[in-house]
Amino acid sequence: MIYYYLTVFPMEALIASELDPQAFSSYMATGSRKGAAEQLVFIEVEGSFDGPFDWDFAKSKCVPHSNGDPKHSLYLSIYRVLENVPHTAMKSMYLVTKDGRSLQLYKSKSKVPGNWKGYAMYQELCPVSPLVASSLNPQQFGEYMISDADKVTVPALVFADVRVIDLDDFENSGNVGSMYDRNLEHMKSCIEAVKSEETKKVTKTVDRSFSSNFSYQIIDTGIYAAAKDEVVIFSMPTYEELRQNHYDWGRSANIF
Repeated sequence: MIYYYLTVFPMEALIASELDPQAFSSYMATGSRKGAAEQLVFIEVEGSFDGPFDWDFAKSKCVPHSNGDPKHSLYLSIYRVLENVPHTAMKSMYLVTKDGRSLQLYKSKSKVPGNWKGYAMYQELCPVSPLVASSLNPQQFGEYMISDADKVTVPALVFADVRVIDLDDFENSGNVGSMYDRNLEHMKSCIEAVKSEETKKVTKTVDRSFSSNFSYQIIDTGIYAAAKDEVVIFSMPTYEELRQNHYDWGRSANIF
């Protein structure tokens, strides 16, 4: 059986593999190289949809090795992949830790988060990767970023809804790793800019290179995928759900 995976972090690619999602997660995170270890975000997709990808090539080349071992990975594309994968072909998303543990996130239609504060921070993951503050909720932000009405847009976007801590009460804001450890005053000013009725800013760039420090600790409601047809969310389990049902993954992701 051939599986197809759209990787969106740390790189954009479409990969064919004979490994199921859990085995693929372990292989991509740790590989066969001694000392290799990196986190990975990917979406399993249904193959053979209309588009620029060579499905016949995948079927002819993604075959077992002569010794019977499965084909681990066959790259079909590494450029402008996301924009050519329809949401109807997307299945579950997987968040993979550096030791190869994976958490499955399920797809649903986007909606305004129940904890909406009137502003948010988003870590864009693919195909661009700045950290931004915005006065738009996730649905609006996704639509805004791909809108033909704007001068600077992308054809599709995957982004994470980032936890916004109480900047005046760090101790009771939970575990968000090192996100707020640097350039705090700039981050505060960006949040204030999108909250202000005077500036009328809908987005403000906080950091152009923060994605290199992206961690699963800072994800709030989930990871969103925006395209011309719709905005969908791959919902993140709550802290309590992670502790009860995905404890090993949560430990590996430094959430506990």
